[in-house]
Amino acid sequence: MPTTSRSRIVLATTAALASLTAAAHALPQTTETATHAEPSAEPLAGLRVLLSNDDSMQAAKASHADGLGLYEMRKALCAAGADVVVMAPWQVQSGKGTAVTNGGALTLARRTRLPAGYENDCTGAPSGSPVYGVCLSDDACGAGTPSATPADTVKFALRSGLAAKAGWADGPDVVVTGINSGPNVSAQVNDSGTVGAAVAAIDDGVPALAFSSSGDSTNTDFPVANYRANAEFGTRLLAGMRERSLLTGKFAVKVDYPDVSTGRQAKAPLWTDIGHGKVVWHDYAARRGSGDTFDIVPGVCADRPGDSCTETVRRADSTALLSGHVAVAPVTADRTYDATVDGGNNLRKLKHYVEHDAPRP
Repeated sequence: MPTTSRSRIVLATTAALASLTAAAHALPQTTETATHAEPSAEPLAGLRVLLSNDDSMQAAKASHADGLGLYEMRKALCAAGADVVVMAPWQVQSGKGTAVTNGGALTLARRTRLPAGYENDCTGAPSGSPVYGVCLSDDACGAGTPSATPADTVKFALRSGLAAKAGWADGPDVVVTGINSGPNVSAQVNDSGTVGAAVAAIDDGVPALAFSSSGDSTNTDFPVANYRANAEFGTRLLAGMRERSLLTGKFAVKVDYPDVSTGRQAKAPLWTDIGHGKVVWHDYAARRGSGDTFDIVPGVCADRPGDSCTETVRRADSTALLSGHVAVAPVTADRTYDATVDGGNNLRKLKHYVEHDAPRP
């Protein structure tokens, strides 16, 4: 293996996705009767995982929008036997996509007091399972210090940081990003720092999975229950991919989990395409007087006239998510139109796994 910021933009609301309901009924269903062998107590034993996100490692907001999902994923991964090192943005970096910083310096800030309830999740991990925030500074990271981008954190970790701080000279076995506060579906995938961090990993040939969870019905709060269900599912998904040799650096795997905070169980995972519709619309028409300042006003796309937001992709990730399924989609770093990596061999194998053998929520 090679050595290798946020006004909260809510990516989905019930109202914004309502226009997709009709399409949801056309989704093909998956087989629910797959049989599985008894799982190992530690199915990820020996797996070295770099964990990052775009929500930061702060986990201080009551809405749980600034990194709590990362700690739920860390907990689940460690419980499954993985050795997890966190290198994540110092501040919230939602919407940064694959942006990188081209100058200056990066500084690591190790978190010594983890959020309440997560202090002992990774006791005994070979690396010590440290949690680092990465800031843009040549001095200590402070409350107002600018943050590294999600892609910065992954590139830094793979090319220098993990070797220096964890002794992983040959890098991690896999990069996991998330769990993001809010889904990353349709056209907004291009803006997603969660997905951007995963793309940074496959740029260096390292397998990567990007996880995102829906919020509650208002999509302003992000229940722990959603993160926890996603983390449990995601860990089993990763274990199955590992067991079947489906981890590849050719493409990243994007997983979006529905809202289960009211007690509704998520439906079986669906293999999807990234939709072409829009859920959030960035509007810049709010000019301040007659000057040269224009406010950035994100809004839900369903409120905008016209049909430019309408989803047209039959098996779209957003449509699957609306219908209550876990939406799984491949993401490549190759922006070439209609490109298929490695002849589609790995894609076909993973698609079959997701549709027939992957864990059910």
